[in-house]
Amino acid sequence: MVFCVVTEGELNENLSLPDCDIALFNFSGLGEVDYESELKGVTEKLDTGARLSKRSGAGLICGCTTLSRGALRRSAAVYEHGKLLGISDMNYVLDGEEYKSGGSVGFYKVNGCKIGICLENDLLFPDVIKSLATCGCSAVVALMEQLKDTVPTLLIRSYAYLYGIPIIMCAGKSAFYADSSGEIASSRQKTALFEIAPQNNYRLVTTRLKGITSDDRCDY
Repeated sequence: MVFCVVTEGELNENLSLPDCDIALFNFSGLGEVDYESELKGVTEKLDTGARLSKRSGAGLICGCTTLSRGALRRSAAVYEHGKLLGISDMNYVLDGEEYKSGGSVGFYKVNGCKIGICLENDLLFPDVIKSLATCGCSAVVALMEQLKDTVPTLLIRSYAYLYGIPIIMCAGKSAFYADSSGEIASSRQKTALFEIAPQNNYRLVTTRLKGITSDDRCDY
């Protein structure tokens, strides 16, 4: 499974993508998407992504800011074979930010790969990645507008190792890839390719807990 991370430029239906299964664009890819304008046909930003995914054959995950009845949200639009599979929003809003929070965690099957979506602040909350890993994601895609410090790279490396799931992140003009072994790779190129081998290996972990039932166990 090959991921292409595009860190610069707007989405264009005639864009030439390298051979990849899934292409990831940062928040400048679609820019601001006004749902009302899209529905009225005044703008066609969401259609542009659909046309590119159909022409290229690659699944697309495109960062954007969505506007709905005056509410701004950090979002990601997901495409496959010319179809918009859905739009996921950032769930956690911090310190009075202007954005509104979403209501669910993004989970999609794109070109045969189960992908989880993690947007901006959501990366700070381990339960998001843990939930996606528990649901059987093959990889997690993280989108950030910019990289302010080293915390996000530390987090994706930790999450990938702890939850056994590779994470591909686009943060501003930088691309990162962390795998379950604890290794991390990065690129400052306009286009970066990362190849992953999705795995669904599990390890049985047991623990002792008092209560819940009246049947006590004595095998420890």
